[in-house]
Amino acid sequence: MYILRDFAYTGSFGIWYYLIACSIITLVILMLLVKMLAGYRFITAGRDQIIVKLPLRGYSKTYPVSQILAWEEEIVKANKKEFRQVTIAFSDHQSISVSNHEHEAYQDLVAYLAKKAGKQKVKK
Repeated sequence: MYILRDFAYTGSFGIWYYLIACSIITLVILMLLVKMLAGYRFITAGRDQIIVKLPLRGYSKTYPVSQILAWEEEIVKANKKEFRQVTIAFSDHQSISVSNHEHEAYQDLVAYLAKKAGKQKVKK
């Protein structure tokens, strides 16, 4: 926005400078956006399975509850707030992490794991 404002009001540089600068900044912003969206995922748990979908990558994997090797819930207290994260490791050496700040159904997932895969929980 600053570059476009500078071009509109003062025009202190040549037009090629503004075209190249705007193009580079646009490419950097698009690359950051794609990187952020590449990590966006949907996690569904139910019917004795966990489904992990990464829509931008076109990846979808269904894990039966029997393929859970271990899961652990970590609790960290910072700034008088409680941060919780559950990490699930599967038998194909993949893992997923879900936190209570990023996911609305975090408590439901932890309850589901405790019910269906209670033996795989890592004891501290």
